[in-house]
Amino acid sequence: MNAILPIRAGSQRVKNKNIFPINNKPLYSYIVETLKNVDQIDKIIINTDYEIIKESFINDPRVNVMDRDKKLRGNCNINLVIQQVLEKYEGEYFLQTHATNPLLTAETINFAIDYFKNNKEGFDSLFSVTKVQKRFWTEKSAPINHSMTEEPTTQNLEPMFEENSCLYFFSRTSFYNRKNRIGSKPGIFPIPKIESVDIDDMEDLELVTRLLA
Repeated sequence: MNAILPIRAGSQRVKNKNIFPINNKPLYSYIVETLKNVDQIDKIIINTDYEIIKESFINDPRVNVMDRDKKLRGNCNINLVIQQVLEKYEGEYFLQTHATNPLLTAETINFAIDYFKNNKEGFDSLFSVTKVQKRFWTEKSAPINHSMTEEPTTQNLEPMFEENSCLYFFSRTSFYNRKNRIGSKPGIFPIPKIESVDIDDMEDLELVTRLLA
């Protein structure tokens, strides 16, 4: 299985977050090191428009770095980036993750790969989720997943599952059927909450910096 790692320049909420230094290491290096510790991953394919990242792995046989198409630079549909990778690299099964998931562990990735391989007859793709049992409300103060009259304890609420953007598994076939990393029969894979942090803003970055200290 090949791993796809998109790393784009020009992030908006946190400037250059993918190369932001944490403990004297650029953010992207954490997930690359994790992927290298997953025996079931054959190749790590980085799709990027950062010159500094291309230079970092020029002599690394496990990591292939490809130039991001100019029309895909900036804030674009991630599925178009994946399609660019599939057009260049062979293979039927792929994992996709992000540089903004530095707390994800090799053990969790291995478990997810095994789960995907063992359930390919049941679903054509898989994505990671975070289990949430909280009371949700609309902006207009209307309850979403609970009743004011019953007020159940949170442990008795029906779980909801948040797509956490940490892991996506798909086959070449399922991707091209929908032009999407999530296929027509997707499965979900809950991962530990502490591993599911995806850096979107400065608060996330501060949290991760403290956890990695």
